[in-house]
Amino acid sequence: MKIAPTEVYQLIEQTIRKYSLSHMVSFLCSFTGVSRSGYYAWLKSKPQRQMRGQKDEKDIEMIRFIFTQNQEKVGALQIKMELENDYGLLMNHKKIRRLMKKFGLTAKIRQAKPYKKMMKATQEHRTCPNHLNREFNQQEPGRVFLTDITYTYYGKGQKAYLSCVKDSATKEIVAHHISTSLEMDIVYRTLEKLEGAVGSFHPEAMIHSDQGFHYTHPKFQSRVKEAGLLQSMSRRGNCWDNAPMESFFGHFKDMVDHELCENLSQLNDEVNQYIEKYNNKRYQWKLNKMTPVQYRDHLLAA
Repeated sequence: MKIAPTEVYQLIEQTIRKYSLSHMVSFLCSFTGVSRSGYYAWLKSKPQRQMRGQKDEKDIEMIRFIFTQNQEKVGALQIKMELENDYGLLMNHKKIRRLMKKFGLTAKIRQAKPYKKMMKATQEHRTCPNHLNREFNQQEPGRVFLTDITYTYYGKGQKAYLSCVKDSATKEIVAHHISTSLEMDIVYRTLEKLEGAVGSFHPEAMIHSDQGFHYTHPKFQSRVKEAGLLQSMSRRGNCWDNAPMESFFGHFKDMVDHELCENLSQLNDEVNQYIEKYNNKRYQWKLNKMTPVQYRDHLLAA
């Protein structure tokens, strides 16, 4: 394995100091395959390296604090935004990545799991056209809503289901409902909460989902229409058509210690706290480094 020149320079310096071989610099450099001028240049820059090391030790303290506060589940971009927005500290994200690597801060990244259909639609169910067509980058709050359901575990392997609605423009979770049942009530309650949160929908507002059992159900489609929403659906088997919703669920499962919740009430509290933090505290790079709520206010004021 090839050794980096800096490691060779360090070895030469240690050897010279240990055995008082200052008169053998040329020989040692030749013997180890490095240049004499390179060695002396490395020696000359030692004070600057020491100063940089001291500064790194200071800078990593705040990075480590934010990293620990977020259960070691955040990367360089999220840390950069929290440093800037919460503490007024500007630091290049490349530097943060370098320091995280140097000091062994590795974010716990979720592993992709195969997507499973919860139920199969019966013949009476009907799909809807993909009106959204992956145009997630909306600039008008309240015009496009994304919805989906995920599962989570709590207690002694008990299963619960989380239904959410996300504003495509602001990334804000506008409505959510958690249940131990996959009966239709989970989407009806979510829709009711969405109506309560929004009040009056945009004239061209739509709600986009996958082709799951709940969303192709005639009664759900009827309720969507009564609410004044246009219904849109992803193409079958294409998760990219509702990618932002999948992304949120991924972050949710990373950040919430749902398996430590002993009962549904505790799980519900954890979910509510996380969504509150996600909407109001989690800065997002693609939202001009604002939180979803800040970005919503920004768009409405523009």
